[in-house]
Amino acid sequence: YSRFNESVLLDEIVAMRYSTFKSKCKRLRIAMFDAVFEQQRNVMSNGLAKSANGRATIGEVARLAGVSTGTVSRVLNNRNGVHARTRQAVLSAMQSLEYRPDQAARELSFRQTTKVGLSVGLGSRRLIPFFMLFLEHLITELQIDGYRLEEIPTRKDGLPERLTDAMILHGAHDDDPRIHYLQKQKIPFVLVGHCEGTRWVMPDDYNGGLEATRHLIRLGHKEILHVSGLMNNQTFHDRYRGFQDALKEAGIKPKRDWLLDGDFATLAAYRAVRKAYEKDAKASAIFAASDEMALGTIAALEDVGLKVPLDVSVVGFDDLPEISEKLTTVRQDIQALAARAVALLKEGLRGEAVRHELIPVQLMVRGTTARKRG
Repeated sequence: YSRFNESVLLDEIVAMRYSTFKSKCKRLRIAMFDAVFEQQRNVMSNGLAKSANGRATIGEVARLAGVSTGTVSRVLNNRNGVHARTRQAVLSAMQSLEYRPDQAARELSFRQTTKVGLSVGLGSRRLIPFFMLFLEHLITELQIDGYRLEEIPTRKDGLPERLTDAMILHGAHDDDPRIHYLQKQKIPFVLVGHCEGTRWVMPDDYNGGLEATRHLIRLGHKEILHVSGLMNNQTFHDRYRGFQDALKEAGIKPKRDWLLDGDFATLAAYRAVRKAYEKDAKASAIFAASDEMALGTIAALEDVGLKVPLDVSVVGFDDLPEISEKLTTVRQDIQALAARAVALLKEGLRGEAVRHELIPVQLMVRGTTARKRG
């Protein structure tokens, strides 16, 4: 179809169907990057004289060690950026003065000054509804504990441009260089994805793909297309594995052309699905790996004269507000994903044992799936 038709389609799918999310995305970006955070307060350095109870203060430790109170604070909180000789001088001064930090003040100061970096993997999209909702919940969860969130740009080699006190890694992919790099730098981090030996949290993408495909199979569908993104992305790969295993357990052998590249975008999904059916695809069902790609899928089917779900059933993934009101989809709890990421990060900052969490998902059957005709 012509460039003019592509332009009209983009207006229909994106401008009309995404108007609410576009404004929300803009607000969230402003909230993240333009918000003015309060000046960090060092509650541990309010006085240089002996405290009222006669205990040594952080100011006295700093004077004896010949450093700033900020350096003492970094040593107390075991942060990077302090030379080994300086660290030893501070520890010796603390021992000499029998300094005992006020634990409550220390914890309050630590929370208020800790910077959490958000690193997004190369190739991952930011201005999409899912990411913006995740970001909204992440900001809320971090603010509860007084943490400061900063987005860290990604270098061409895939590594974060700079380091912060702790980091959340989004957009995990195979051979992700950020993981080994942060482990080497001894920076606490949480991966939104999965990797053995790290703190990670993720929705149960595999089981979501499995249940979505099982649902279509139970409705009598045996030729099922899967619209996805790059397979080196853990999210898409895990959902695809679930799709494949559901077909396998039903004795259905998938064909190579059943996998379509939707590039995690509405318009790309539209193009892929339309092209498939213009080449006489016979599939009676489609599992799209995101609600956004499901929208493009439905638009393409309608434009080639097929009705959803009468002719073709469609399942999405995410259960995004506004988008999935009538869509059969797999719901993931985005708020819980952000909350558990922050909880695991706090455990890392406290030096607790490494563990991971898998967030359950749920199939939501609505109006875009039906029993196969005939």
